[in-house]
Amino acid sequence: MALQLDSATRQALIARVRFYRDLGLTEFYRRPVDPALQAQLAAEAEPAFAQVQPPGQSAGDRQPQAAPAVGVYPQEDQPIPPRKHMPAPPEIAAAVPAADRAAALQLIRDEIGDCTRCALHAGRNKLVFGDGSPSARLMFVGEGPGADEDAQGLPFVGKAGQLLNNMIAAMGLRREEVYIANVVKCRPPGNRVPEPEEGATCSSFLFRQIDVIRPQVLVALGATAATWLLGSRQPLAGLRGRVHSVRGTQLIVTYHPAYLLRDPRQKREAWADLQIAMRELGLKLPSRG
Repeated sequence: MALQLDSATRQALIARVRFYRDLGLTEFYRRPVDPALQAQLAAEAEPAFAQVQPPGQSAGDRQPQAAPAVGVYPQEDQPIPPRKHMPAPPEIAAAVPAADRAAALQLIRDEIGDCTRCALHAGRNKLVFGDGSPSARLMFVGEGPGADEDAQGLPFVGKAGQLLNNMIAAMGLRREEVYIANVVKCRPPGNRVPEPEEGATCSSFLFRQIDVIRPQVLVALGATAATWLLGSRQPLAGLRGRVHSVRGTQLIVTYHPAYLLRDPRQKREAWADLQIAMRELGLKLPSRG
């Protein structure tokens, strides 16, 4: 049965959809998919990272993942002219000695405090600052916390986080060796895309985290992370497959793990993106043949 909306609500929803499309953010909506197609997608062959166990997990611990009830995201292959300008990021901070980086990150966390700077704090359970090594050579940036992250106060600990662990392991690394953060530190209601003012408020802390860690390579997970890191509202198709420069760091853009759970066909593309990051890091690439 189709959802019935009054005229005012319908027009407000249409305006919101157009607003986000103008920003170039299209991962926030999904189209329904036939259940048979969902099962087919989940059964297709997956790349190397889908077969790797997260650190500390044995093959017997793995549970089969059912295809999500929601549909796959639409492809982001149409450039959309921006309606609003992105706020300028803060100036790059002075380098922090490796021995002092953990303390410098804690100072940023202390400054955030029990944050009430934007509306997201109202529905927050726990603020999700970041997780990993302060001296990481590789840093992943996502969109925002989900329900599991909001409950535990750590980024990427749900199903998408399990897939990210596999991706990291396939690169020959452990989760403890990388650093993981999000554009916003509090969960948006219903896991929606952060509003522009929310992203603008919180991304300044993300940039400061990046400046402290000084990773050799950043990986933007999804369109929202890429938008805020690059200040560019391009579809993912126009950003993937090449190396960008952000705050003196090399940036690789790929799909968000939650997107890959909904459309497993793109896992091979994501693995190709990760191999670009591996080349930049000097990590051993898988042999061909």
